[in-house]
Amino acid sequence: MKLIVLVIAFIATSTAFSQTCNKVWLKGKVEDTLNRFSFLNLMVVNTSTGEGVFGQPNGSFGVYVGNNDSIVLSVKGYNRFGFRVVGDSSCQFEVHAIVERKAREIDEVVIKPLKSLQQIKEERADLALRETRTINGLEVIQSPITALYQRFSKREKTKALIAEMEYRDSQEEIVQELLKLYVSYDIIKLKPDDFIDFIHFMAIDENFLKSATDIELITFMKDKLEHYLLIHPEKEGEYQK
Repeated sequence: MKLIVLVIAFIATSTAFSQTCNKVWLKGKVEDTLNRFSFLNLMVVNTSTGEGVFGQPNGSFGVYVGNNDSIVLSVKGYNRFGFRVVGDSSCQFEVHAIVERKAREIDEVVIKPLKSLQQIKEERADLALRETRTINGLEVIQSPITALYQRFSKREKTKALIAEMEYRDSQEEIVQELLKLYVSYDIIKLKPDDFIDFIHFMAIDENFLKSATDIELITFMKDKLEHYLLIHPEKEGEYQK
């Protein structure tokens, strides 16, 4: 009789712990036992909420999630690793994921530019912050973006801030040109309506944008697109190969 009471008490306690865990600290590490690679593109995707965060190059990660959420670990070149979170008595859940590389064949890619790949390269290399001054008259036609920022700002912006905003726009335009190029030759499947959202998702580093080779940019964008579609499963059907 005492044993039955103890078992019931244990179950009740476990249930209580589970119910009090609105948020669970999920931590873990991804490992390839055959190769010691850095996981530069590790992404922890919460498929229950449609959110995702990037892990560390050593394969470790930590993030708050909901109890019973479904999680997928997505790593460049590896099969996905999925599991469901069940918080312990401390509202934590730890996972050690052993991942295997996917068999992958890379076809030779020949890029025939629309705008001119060399021109885009030069634009990438020439990205630089410039001094900004107040403009008027004919200059408004020549610099519409600057005029827009200055005219419709709710508060005074410093010259440095305006220059930074223009700089970000320049980066965004260059990445859009690259996407147009890759999409037109079926290197990447992405609709123009999704360009801006995808560019913001990629958060591409400016130094990488200026210095990366063509194949590095293509590989980077294809990997990010895989993660992007994992977070937006409603779009995945539109981009099936």
